[in-house]
Amino acid sequence: MARSRRPFCADLARTRDEALSATASRVDHWLVVEYHGLWARDPLGGSRIPDAVKEHLRVQLASLPRSRLLFVRRPHERDGVSAFVARSRERDRRLAGVRVGAYEELLGLDAHALLEAAEPGPPLLVVCAHGKRDRCCALYGRPVYDELRSGAAAERVWQSTHVGGDRFAGNLVALPDGLYCGRVGPGEAEGVAAELAAGRIDLERYRGRSCFPFPVQAAERLVRDETGLMGIDDLVFAGWEPAGPGCWSVRFRVAATDETHEAEVEERIGEPAFLTCEAEEERRPRTFVATRLRVA
Repeated sequence: MARSRRPFCADLARTRDEALSATASRVDHWLVVEYHGLWARDPLGGSRIPDAVKEHLRVQLASLPRSRLLFVRRPHERDGVSAFVARSRERDRRLAGVRVGAYEELLGLDAHALLEAAEPGPPLLVVCAHGKRDRCCALYGRPVYDELRSGAAAERVWQSTHVGGDRFAGNLVALPDGLYCGRVGPGEAEGVAAELAAGRIDLERYRGRSCFPFPVQAAERLVRDETGLMGIDDLVFAGWEPAGPGCWSVRFRVAATDETHEAEVEERIGEPAFLTCEAEEERRPRTFVATRLRVA
């Protein structure tokens, strides 16, 4: 008799009320490439992109600190190839793109030159729909993409491969800001995208910012919760240091007032759980819990 499948990992995470905060992957640079074929679990290695182009993309990634490759697509669009490079550092956010006729033309892609020439513009929205990686991404990501594709963000949204955190699907990432939003459901996506386009964060769906380590993400979320500051640049990271085993002291400055909020963050280990749909054994997720210490 065939073994029945477990419930979806995203449903299990909701059931145990696993926090979204401080779960954004740590990424500073992104190489985003349109790919029309099927997405393998290893997108680049499993693609039919010419080997020379694959190697060039790997070289470009290696030249960018803390980089991640994403394949993107818009179903039923197969003419030409778009590619984007983004930098998501707190005080250096850039996004640039090119459009070519064939993958071989990406051999001329120079990520550093594109970033240097980048100009401000609206955010690029990527919605994880990588069903080969986790079935939750397809189940919950595709409706988010469909909603955005039919609305004001239509020209800025793409389906993407794995962005991290399958159990928080539907996952949406805004580039170049590196803002992660999770558990975005039907009827919510347009509102989340509108806030991001206006330079604000939807705190209910906010997972964190990719330029920050997990403890800093936890502290940022606490300060935003307590101050109501939703603008991306309303807060400025002011430093952090260890405060004991598994603890950190993290400071954020309010841009408008120079007021400093200092939070203590503690790493905790959750109860055993299946963290992806395909996981063969339970693991204990790490969580980061912040409490505000003082305001200066």
